Amino acid sequence: MLQLWNNMNILSNLTSPFPTFLLTGIPGLESVQTWFSIPFCFLYAIALLGNSMILFVIITQKSLHEPMYYFLSMLSATDLGLTVSTMSTTLSVLWFNASKIGLDSCIIQMFFLHGLNSMESGVLLVMAFDRYVAICNPLRYTTILTNFKIIQMGLLVVIRTVVLVAPVLLLVKHLTFCRAKTLSHSYCYHPDVIKLACSDTRVNSICGLIGLILTTGMDTPCIILSYIMIIRSVLGIASPEERHKIFSTCVSHLGAVAIFYIPLVSLSLVHRYGQSAPRVVHSMMANIFLLLPPVLNPIIYSVKTKQIRKAILNLLQTKYSNL
Repeated sequence: MLQLWNNMNILSNLTSPFPTFLLTGIPGLESVQTWFSIPFCFLYAIALLGNSMILFVIITQKSLHEPMYYFLSMLSATDLGLTVSTMSTTLSVLWFNASKIGLDSCIIQMFFLHGLNSMESGVLLVMAFDRYVAICNPLRYTTILTNFKIIQMGLLVVIRTVVLVAPVLLLVKHLTFCRAKTLSHSYCYHPDVIKLACSDTRVNSICGLIGLILTTGMDTPCIILSYIMIIRSVLGIASPEERHKIFSTCVSHLGAVAIFYIPLVSLSLVHRYGQSAPRVVHSMMANIFLLLPPVLNPIIYSVKTKQIRKAILNLLQTKYSNL
């Protein structure tokens, strides 16, 4: 009788046109995960406030209307999008244990999650190009990085994202899900979703890998190459003070690169090779990957970039004086 019931459940899942997934909060700590929502809310608030502040000061302060800050505003916009796209499901799971999500909603969330990650990788690449031009070819900086060229680069990043990410996610619609549909995270993540399919996922995996190679797989070597050329150029400068001054202009960007790529690579390795790792490890890596860049990027740029810090302080002083 039990076997018959199981077979009926599998048949129901196979024939259901609207499969539903279950999101996971913090495995093993479900009874106290409401308390964990407090630091999550705090981090989300920092991410939202910090990136909104960066965007606001760049838009309103004419002194920041330069290529470097335009690219920084793109980075803040993608971080804001990443935060908003996953905040609702994460807090719903932690607060109300509302873990159900439909396939279409899951695909939409994956589009924004993976698409914005691809865009952030592209933005970090154009920021590396900006640093290369500013340091290695400063006399032509304003003629190379015109407003028109900046718009072109931004559009190319968006178009690349849509072209590479959308087909991969549309293929998920054609999969059949007949296993226990419990995801490893509090949001939909493509490698996590396709692991639950009982149909052939080779095409999904291959297309996902191609998309990864053509985004972060290409961006990472280009960023490394740009810094090799920057280092070669800076080492040709005799004055140690000038070297230090030039290298200090790259610290913020290098920090943004590190806090984006290290969690991304770590989460990918955990999904691919860490099947035996405790579920809580998957959950923690997923949350670090999700929250670290949006939280730390505004802090890094506010602390290390004098112009941004000065603009934020002026804004706060103006608001305070008007009270």
